[in-house]
Amino acid sequence: MRTLCPNFEREDALETVLEVPIPEEMFPTAKNRWPNMKSWMRPIPGRAPASFPFADRSSQIQLLLGVVGAPLIPLPIPSDYWLNKIIKDHPIESSMAKYIIHQYIAAVGGDHALSSIDSMYAMGKVKMMASEFSAGEGLSVNNLKTDNSKVVKVKGMRHGGEVGGFVLWQKRPDLWSLELVVSGSKMSAGSDGKIAWRQTPWNNSHASRGPPRPLRRSLQGLDPRLTANLFANSLCIGEKTVNGEDCFVLRLEANPSTLEARSSSNVEIIRHTVWGYFSQRTGLLVQLEDSHLIRIKASKNDSIFWETTMESSIQDYHTIDGVNIAQSGKTSVSLFRYGDDTEKHSRTRLEEVWSIEEVDFNIKGLSMDCFLPPADLKKEDEGYTNVIHSSAKSTVKTQDTLKVGNAKFGTAKVAATDEDDSQSSDRSEGL
Repeated sequence: MRTLCPNFEREDALETVLEVPIPEEMFPTAKNRWPNMKSWMRPIPGRAPASFPFADRSSQIQLLLGVVGAPLIPLPIPSDYWLNKIIKDHPIESSMAKYIIHQYIAAVGGDHALSSIDSMYAMGKVKMMASEFSAGEGLSVNNLKTDNSKVVKVKGMRHGGEVGGFVLWQKRPDLWSLELVVSGSKMSAGSDGKIAWRQTPWNNSHASRGPPRPLRRSLQGLDPRLTANLFANSLCIGEKTVNGEDCFVLRLEANPSTLEARSSSNVEIIRHTVWGYFSQRTGLLVQLEDSHLIRIKASKNDSIFWETTMESSIQDYHTIDGVNIAQSGKTSVSLFRYGDDTEKHSRTRLEEVWSIEEVDFNIKGLSMDCFLPPADLKKEDEGYTNVIHSSAKSTVKTQDTLKVGNAKFGTAKVAATDEDDSQSSDRSEGL
């Protein structure tokens, strides 16, 4: 990862310090590195993409950043909460889950090592790809096809994926900041302990609905204490083999009050569930999965459902200052849209491969000022989802546009079916 950008026009000039490190792949040869660097760093204009997710590279990058860039976990975690060491006097499923989390804490370094961490810095590399889009009559939630299936499939762009880097800062209590740059597009997100927010080149800054929640990326092996606190009140629902590893499966459901706080007048969060797969051999978290279902009111008697499922494989643990941190992994995402009209069903599949280059704890000088939200931040009262509006006509039969109030929701053009991307109708029209 490059942290400095050379001045290719003047050899005696000072190098530029990059806010977010750039992968080495962006410096292939000395001959063409300057044009390549300029094209990579050139911002992608905030124009509306084409009619379906893989129509051009710009729309694909927006889709990837909107969905995979900075999703949040299902529910807030109190900063002063810690695992109850008393296992007895609980139902068997709860007692087993607490025992498994005790083993996990021991595997990642123990109570003392985790409690000594006040702040954290992580720098890593990502490669994202939108792999497939399917739409048409006969596409179902469980991916089964009927005899009358009329499914159209569009493969993602096969150019090796979009490469980028990210920097993550965290500090107790409930403070975090993420900067992610992928192929010239920079995305920022964070929380000051009161609100969680995000910002993209094609969107103004906006806050999530409901109480602030931690970043899902932190649970992918980067913050063991947060992981232990999240699953402290989970249930053990059985065992499963994951990538050849026998695992205990813990499940946690977001409570109704949290779902209600994240919903709006036009959008209802029906459920949000997270599963953790902990190795029986090592005690470590080897897979994280979460799924949430939302309902968008398209008309008085008609609704659209979006189901988002994310599955992260967590690998390559290394000990850093006495704490076991995962160094790499892969996340697969499925976005499924369905409703009464089967011809409008669609499924989009995305992938991200990530690796951690640097990790450090207890950063000196990391103050509250480092986590302040953008000055133009506005918290929306209505609206939902980060929607990419396109005026272009659909090239696939199933890609029509539904109106919700004044906002428009394209059946195959949703960049993030996550409640954190609350958008007003005016903002959606301006994308």
